[in-house]
Amino acid sequence: MEDAHDALQETFIKCWRHRDQLPEIENVRAWIFRIAVNTGRDMRMTAWRRKRQALGDEQQAVPSNEATPAFHAQRSEQMEHLRIAVSELRDEEREVFLLRQNGDLTYEAIAETLSIPLGTVKTRMRMALTHLRQYLAPDDQPRKNPL
Repeated sequence: MEDAHDALQETFIKCWRHRDQLPEIENVRAWIFRIAVNTGRDMRMTAWRRKRQALGDEQQAVPSNEATPAFHAQRSEQMEHLRIAVSELRDEEREVFLLRQNGDLTYEAIAETLSIPLGTVKTRMRMALTHLRQYLAPDDQPRKNPL
């Protein structure tokens, strides 16, 4: 979580330093998201150099009057399975998937952001969804690891 906060702050600083480019940018949201993706990549590539102690993977759930501890445990397990499945996608598929799902970008905006053809974006998204469906198959179906 701390790394995510650091990446967010670094993204803000980069955007602020290049704010003079804003009049030339057609899709500001895509521009900011692209800066965030590149910052995340940079941080991931240099993470091995940093020496730090992990604080643990404890997640703090927001207390609720309606949700039971069993629900939180099941939800946490589902989210972990999803994180693993997304992390095992090919880099190109993961990038398109996250731009579409988290960035709320259209396929056209993704193609423009990544400087690739629209058909390539759609193919990568289709492949990502196929891999995720196979990986996250219900327990009564045999689970395949297509990645």
